[in-house]
Amino acid sequence: MAETNLTQSEADALIAIEKCRLNDDTWNYPSLGGAISIPLASADKRENFVLDISKGRIDLLKGKYQNRARQIIVLVRLDFGGQPHRNPDGEEIPSPHLHLYREGFGDKWAVPVPPDSFPSMCDLWQTLNDFMQFCNIKELPIIEKGLFT
Repeated sequence: MAETNLTQSEADALIAIEKCRLNDDTWNYPSLGGAISIPLASADKRENFVLDISKGRIDLLKGKYQNRARQIIVLVRLDFGGQPHRNPDGEEIPSPHLHLYREGFGDKWAVPVPPDSFPSMCDLWQTLNDFMQFCNIKELPIIEKGLFT
């Protein structure tokens, strides 16, 4: 089983490492209530990653983009269109918000979305591309826009 606790430096290195798609499969951007999980790998193929994309069932603007390492460790997650998040210290962070792995807490902490990294949160397609750039996905998976993208 994969180690679920990383040091902060290990997590930061995994976030920063260049990631690429594993193949030329075409993925359909999920519709309402849908989700996809796209396998990725580091350029040297030593580390495996997953890009998760999910959409809310009713609200067109609700969903999440997530980058995982070692199958189960959430490195980065962007939640949008949902409820505020309460951090372990009690601070409430409004939606949209960004979860970054924090040693000892995993993905339990959120921060406001940095507008310089995500300037177009109303455009979910552009936000997906910004998220993939933020996660250092260099060879992008092939994703086709859906009707509600």
